[in-house]
Amino acid sequence: MPRLTLALFINLVALSTTHAQTMTLSTSSADYQVTPVFSDVGFFDIDIEIDAPLAPGIYVDPAIISVVYQVTGVLAPGTPSGFPAFDLQRNMDGAEFYAQGSSLSFEIAQSAVLDDGVQAAELVGNGVVLTFNAREIDTGRFHPALLQLNANGSGRIQNSNNVPSLNPLVEVDFGEEYITDLAFDPGNTTLVVETVVPPAPNPGNGGGGAVSLHGTLMLGLLGIYAMTQRRSRRTKGSASR
Repeated sequence: MPRLTLALFINLVALSTTHAQTMTLSTSSADYQVTPVFSDVGFFDIDIEIDAPLAPGIYVDPAIISVVYQVTGVLAPGTPSGFPAFDLQRNMDGAEFYAQGSSLSFEIAQSAVLDDGVQAAELVGNGVVLTFNAREIDTGRFHPALLQLNANGSGRIQNSNNVPSLNPLVEVDFGEEYITDLAFDPGNTTLVVETVVPPAPNPGNGGGGAVSLHGTLMLGLLGIYAMTQRRSRRTKGSASR
C-alpha cells in the first residue's frame, strides 16, 4: 500500500474544512450620497448571494441563492400607486427573482484584487457597470427597485416598470413612483465580497456529544495516516532483518 505522506494528509484535512464558496453583492443607501429627485426615497438595502465563488468574469443573470432587499420612502402626490409612502421588503430565492421578471448584471475585471472584495472601480465598463432590476410583472406591486451604477461614480435608484401588465390599473413605468440620484467614490465603494460562512455549531462535550461530520472525517483521516505509518515502519523493520 503506498505510503500516505504527511503533506498529502495535510491536504486532505484542508479539503475536509473547505466550504462551498459563494459571493455576496451587498450595497445600501449608506454607501452613497443620496439626492432624491422625485418623491423622497432615501433608504435602501440590498443583499444578493450569488452561487459562484468570488472570481473575475461576466455575471449576467447568474445563479442566485437569495435576494433580500428593502426600499423605503415618502411618495409625491399623484403617483400611479396613489400611496403616500411605502416600505417594500422582499426576501426570495433566485428562482422566484427571475420568474417575476427581474435581472442582474455586472462584470468583474480580470485585474481585480479580490482580497478586499470588489470595488465599483473593478467592474468593467465606461457607462453602466452594475444593474439590479427587481422588476415584478403582474404581482400588483408598484415599487420594486431598479438600481444602476456608473463607472464615473454616479448612479440612480428608481422604481422599475411592470409593463406589460395584465391589469392596467397597476401599470407603472420607470421612475413614475420615485427617482433618487446617487454619488459615490468608485475606488472606495465595495460591492461584492466572498460570502462569510458561519462556523459549524459546537455540539459540546456533555450528554453523549454527537460528533460532527467534519469531526468524523478528521478522525478517519488521522486513523488512516496512523495505520499507514505503522505499516511503513513494519515493512522497514522486515527489510532490515
